[in-house]
Amino acid sequence: MLAARLDEYWLDLRLRNSSPLFQDKFLESPIKALSSAPLLSEAKQLYLDLKASGRSKVFVQSTERTVSYLIQCHGDRPIDAYIGGDASAFRSWLIDKGQSSSSVKRAFSIIKAIINLAISELGLEIRNVFTGIYLPNAGDSKKRAAITGTNLALIQQACESLDDEMRWLVALLSDTGMRLGEGAGLLVEDIDLEAEIPHVSIKPHEHRPLKTSSSKRTVPLVGASLWAAQRIVSSEQSGFCFPRYNRQSTTSTNSASAALNKWLKSVCREQLVIHGLRHGMRDRLRAVEAPLEMIDQIGGWSLKSVGQGYGDGYSLNHCHIWLEKIVLSTASGGCLAQT
Repeated sequence: MLAARLDEYWLDLRLRNSSPLFQDKFLESPIKALSSAPLLSEAKQLYLDLKASGRSKVFVQSTERTVSYLIQCHGDRPIDAYIGGDASAFRSWLIDKGQSSSSVKRAFSIIKAIINLAISELGLEIRNVFTGIYLPNAGDSKKRAAITGTNLALIQQACESLDDEMRWLVALLSDTGMRLGEGAGLLVEDIDLEAEIPHVSIKPHEHRPLKTSSSKRTVPLVGASLWAAQRIVSSEQSGFCFPRYNRQSTTSTNSASAALNKWLKSVCREQLVIHGLRHGMRDRLRAVEAPLEMIDQIGGWSLKSVGQGYGDGYSLNHCHIWLEKIVLSTASGGCLAQT
C-alpha cells in the first residue's frame, strides 16, 4: 500500500513539475483526471447544499472541520481514490490528535454520510471505504451529571432569589427539559399562559432551528418553569424571551452555555453543566415511572421505533399530570422542597 502511494506521489510530481510532454494532456492532478468522482471538498459542498438548510450553525461547522481533518491527513482526493488503508490511517490520525472515541465516531459518521450522499446523488458505482471500519470504544467520553434533588433545589432557589433574565432561562429549562438552544431562542409568542394548561411551544425559527424533527413539541409549564415564563411575559421584551442571546441573526447558545455553566459552579459544589438539567429531567420522570414514550415526547428525544410516530402522541393534559409529579414545591420563604 505504501509503495503504491509513493509511486503515485512521484508520478504526480513528474507530470506537474518536470515533464512538458504531458502538460497539455493533464490540466490537473492525474488522479483526478482518471476519476469521474468528485473531490472530497466537492462532495462536502454537495452535502451542505442539500442538508444544511434549516440546520444549526454547529452542523455546518462540524462538517467543515471533519472534512478539513481528512484533507490534512490524506489530501483532497476524488472520493473513489481513498482506499481502505486510508480510513484506518485516518482513525489513527484522529486518535493521535487527542480526539476522544466519541469524537472519532462522530467524524467517521460525517465522512460516511458525505460520501454516501455523493454516491447516491451522482449515481456512482463505487464503494465507501469509510464504512465498516472498526472504531474502538475507549470509554473516555465524559458523561454529564444529571441535576436532581438537592442540587436542583439549590439552583431553583437561587433563580428565584436573583430573579433576572439569566436565571429565568435556567428556571425555564429546569422543569421543561428543554435543550439550552431551544430555550434561549424562544419568542415571547411561543409561551401561552392564557390556555387552560399553560405551555410553551418549541418550534423552529429562522434564528434558531431545531436539532431533529421530533424536537418540535409542546410542553406544559409547571413549577419553576411556570414561574420563569410568568416573569418573562410580564417584563418588557423585544419579541425574544432572552434578548441578550439573540442580538444577531442566530441564537448565541455558546455564550449562554459559558455564562450559565460558570454561574452553576458558584451555586453547587459539584462540577455541573447546564445540560445536566435535561439529563435530570429524564431521571426525574423515570423515578415516577412515567411512560417511556411520554418521556421522549416531553424531551423531544428521537423516536426509537416506527410505532412511536403513529398518532398524535400524549395529550397536553397527560403530560401535565406527569410533570406535576416531579415538580419541587415552593415552601414559605421561597425555599423549595421535594413534594
